[in-house]
Amino acid sequence: MVNHALVLDLIERLAQTPVGETVSLDVARGAADPDEVATNADLIAAWCRASGNELVEVRPGSVVVRHGRGRDPLADLAPEQLPGHRLWMYANFDCNLHCDYCCVSSSPQTARRALGAENVARLAGEAVPAGVEHLILTGGEPFLLNDIDELVSSCTERLPTTLLTNGMLFRGARLERLRRMDRDRLTLQISLDSPTPEQHDSHRGHGAWERAVAGIRLALDEGFDVKVAATLPAELTHQVEPFKDFLAELGIRDENRVIRAVARQGVAEDGIELPVDSLIPEVTITAEGVWWHPVSAIDEAYLVQREIFPLADAIATVRGRFADYRRAANSAADWFPCS
Repeated sequence: MVNHALVLDLIERLAQTPVGETVSLDVARGAADPDEVATNADLIAAWCRASGNELVEVRPGSVVVRHGRGRDPLADLAPEQLPGHRLWMYANFDCNLHCDYCCVSSSPQTARRALGAENVARLAGEAVPAGVEHLILTGGEPFLLNDIDELVSSCTERLPTTLLTNGMLFRGARLERLRRMDRDRLTLQISLDSPTPEQHDSHRGHGAWERAVAGIRLALDEGFDVKVAATLPAELTHQVEPFKDFLAELGIRDENRVIRAVARQGVAEDGIELPVDSLIPEVTITAEGVWWHPVSAIDEAYLVQREIFPLADAIATVRGRFADYRRAANSAADWFPCS
């Protein structure tokens, strides 16, 4: 038997509750068995949908209802920050370098764990209807893949795409693969940490700076849009004027310069800590599953789910979890007046 008195009780309590605040209601009151408790909870849920109030949470034996609709916890994000605006894909994890702060522990000894051409093509195909506006391919070093041009083509056929690389392998057959890529829809993001070799090479290996700079110049000469991304210790991220001057000399536009701090992930022993609930998520796909952010795509604490398809469901899961984090933070920060 449905306990309609619960609805009347809820109406009375909400009338005494400021809009935006919540009340807890005992839906087990007078119920003879668990089925009746569930029926009562369903009744309250239906009433909330019809009345413009929000069912916030269903607990064992009770529900939490908000007076009115809560503000969308993602509403204040810029469009480009909304989870799923960009889709990151780890094409592989093996790399020709062994950088001492790599967030995903890539190296020449790392297993490839390739996402694969079929998965990349399917993800790119599902991206547009899922609301994705930009695709990003990263690694490892993607130019170690013999089919990297095929992967890039699957992406650029559908959306603007960025390909992250260390820029050191643009020769021979790999240069030919680069030249087959769509210059109108592809941006190359090349890693470079300093305006002189010392700092860059101290983390990435002797001779890496010279070859990276050569790769940047070649990519520009080939007509590609080029970003340069520097990874720096946090204390150095604001001391970059000589670096900016050097990038300007190379021909890298202001908007194509990325300065980021070392994160304590992967093989990095130092760096900034990034708890999962402190990060605006960037939906990231690897061969192993869906991850919260590309900086933590091997840390099980940041694994969202193993299933990568359908992509729309994966994005919805990330958005839902992020909304829950923000609701919890807003609730914890409720105003508590003392005067």
